[in-house]
Amino acid sequence: RPLYDWLIENLPVPSEPHQYEFARLNLTYTVLSKRLLMQLVSEGHVAGWDDPRMPTISGYRRRGYPAAAIRDFAGRIGVSKANATVEVQALEACVRENLNEQAERRMAVLKPLKVVIENYPEDQSEELDALNNPNDETAGSRKVLFSKEFYIERDDFMEDPPKKFFRLAPGREVRLRYAYFVTCTEAIKDASGEVTELRCTYDPATKGGNAPDGRKVKATLHWVSAEHAINAEIREYEHLFSAEMPGADGEFLDDLNPDSLSILENCKLEPALQEAIEGETVQFERLGYFCLDKDTTAEKMVFNKTIGLRDTWAKTQANNK
Repeated sequence: RPLYDWLIENLPVPSEPHQYEFARLNLTYTVLSKRLLMQLVSEGHVAGWDDPRMPTISGYRRRGYPAAAIRDFAGRIGVSKANATVEVQALEACVRENLNEQAERRMAVLKPLKVVIENYPEDQSEELDALNNPNDETAGSRKVLFSKEFYIERDDFMEDPPKKFFRLAPGREVRLRYAYFVTCTEAIKDASGEVTELRCTYDPATKGGNAPDGRKVKATLHWVSAEHAINAEIREYEHLFSAEMPGADGEFLDDLNPDSLSILENCKLEPALQEAIEGETVQFERLGYFCLDKDTTAEKMVFNKTIGLRDTWAKTQANNK
């Protein structure tokens, strides 16, 4: 910068400006170079500058990262004159903390398994009270609809469970969130042997999730009424790169994570999510935080997974080694 230095030395100003040089921010599992980001976009490795996997303002906004969480992250890491790399989990922790306090809760089933309550009255449904945010009393509550048929997560049932599996299984009783205790009586399978439907009974005295006789259950499941469910597409994201330092051992494109995007169709959402607006992030109970995407149409809602309830990436990486 010879011209800049000459001007500073020769301009008749009473106080010369002084520049302070700081190192750039580097994040693990991320590239921040504009040249490399441009290459990702131009070669079609991502859907655009606002792809939720991109470390851009528009990408983070579409992913559902709150601006306050990004500012909190910047404040925590500070600035340095020495080159350093910050773990991306530090950013994710700020996002998780912010959303835990701010995001309203909703129920959604991503991999649905149908359940029929045999002793529940036909053609009946009822409204149950559900908290919008247990961390914020001012958030109030909402009504969720319960009926004879509903969906639970397929992973919440096992026909022959191991010792420490406490969710639904034949002959086992669990609690439905905000609703009743139910006991599985039968698992119906298709010709290939896959479980396609569960039959259960419920205890009417346990409305609200507590038994008058004081008996306890070890698991509480979320659910969505089959009659009132909204179909949706859910896009789940992992880190764009599988290497902690992309390109450290060669071409950075070789470190792209082939599993960075998974699309789930025919997910089931509770009716209250019809009121969500583009860019709004909510917590799907027991699953994580999800943001309504701009690709949502009148025919189909689309949600992007912002972040899980806890950090599972380190465990996944350890299992892959």
